[in-house]
Amino acid sequence: MIHGFAVLLGFQFFGELLSRWSGIPIPGNVIGMALLLAALGCGWVKLTWIEEAAELLLSHLALFFVPAGVGVMVYGGLIAREWLPISIATVVSTFVVMAVTGWVASLLDREGGEHAE
Repeated sequence: MIHGFAVLLGFQFFGELLSRWSGIPIPGNVIGMALLLAALGCGWVKLTWIEEAAELLLSHLALFFVPAGVGVMVYGGLIAREWLPISIATVVSTFVVMAVTGWVASLLDREGGEHAE
């Protein structure tokens, strides 16, 4: 399990370095996850190396939402003042995501049907 955590933290660290040094406006942990996905896809990292560590982290996933909850409490006044744009953005983005997901699913279903024949 220690090896798995070392791999996961290594990719996160490399993503953070890449984000800071290049000035890319993408969080380092997102870059690290993309690099990990690429390494898994290329076969440079084996899934068995990180599986146990990842399952442990996923089993405690609720703890990772605590900082977001604290942020909501800290910025409660700002959220109270800007509740209308936040609500509109949440509703609109929800429907956009649902529409795009449905569109992609229908495209994949159509392509899957052509290959089945």
